[in-house]
Amino acid sequence: MPDRQTLLLTRPAEQSRAFAEALEAALPGRFAPVIAPLLRIAPAEVTLDLSGAAGLLFSSANGVEQFAARVADRRLPALCVGEMTAEAARRAGFAAESAGGDVVALAALAIARHRPGAGAFVHVRGRHAAGDLIGRLAAAGVPARAAEIYDQVPCPLSDDAGRLFADGSIRIITLFSPRSAALLAGELRVGAWNLDEVTCVALSAAADAALSGVTPARRLVAEAPTRAGMIAALGGL
Repeated sequence: MPDRQTLLLTRPAEQSRAFAEALEAALPGRFAPVIAPLLRIAPAEVTLDLSGAAGLLFSSANGVEQFAARVADRRLPALCVGEMTAEAARRAGFAAESAGGDVVALAALAIARHRPGAGAFVHVRGRHAAGDLIGRLAAAGVPARAAEIYDQVPCPLSDDAGRLFADGSIRIITLFSPRSAALLAGELRVGAWNLDEVTCVALSAAADAALSGVTPARRLVAEAPTRAGMIAALGGL
């Protein structure tokens, strides 16, 4: 059997572990994941206002987890950006529906589920979010507001990951968000490591574009911005 390819995961630790497990289940023996989070999830000291809410919009599993830790009530419907987030919501006890894509798809799902007079959607999110979900809904006449209940605090690249870059062990980098991609780009520019044998696989074109100023051997974008899309892209390597 060929050696496993060393693959870098920079998502928050819990999401990285969940993806590593799904990747191993789908493509057993292919990859050796290295978890080196570049973001740490920190609860924000804010009041969560759910008055008049018609439903919850989750654009990440982090939002689900932070909401579930604060609120025991699970009666509001949960519309989720993709299946990973929907699975997290179901585990937390919500009746969750997946938009199966990105913020554009989540906006379309919210517009389809909106009922006039039913109240506003609440987008449970972190301080940093990709895409203007509230703006898209406002343009469609759908009431919605954001609840920024956590922050995504930058973390330095781990020493172990730095050593693996330095000795050329890392062969694949996964990029799941524009912010983590931008943080990694900064680390790679400082490290000035040789990336001539490294492939970057991004969840979206926005995440790929945020990896600026570095030149890996190959850059790929998943055909679908989902866990299945990422695994399919990795399976083609």
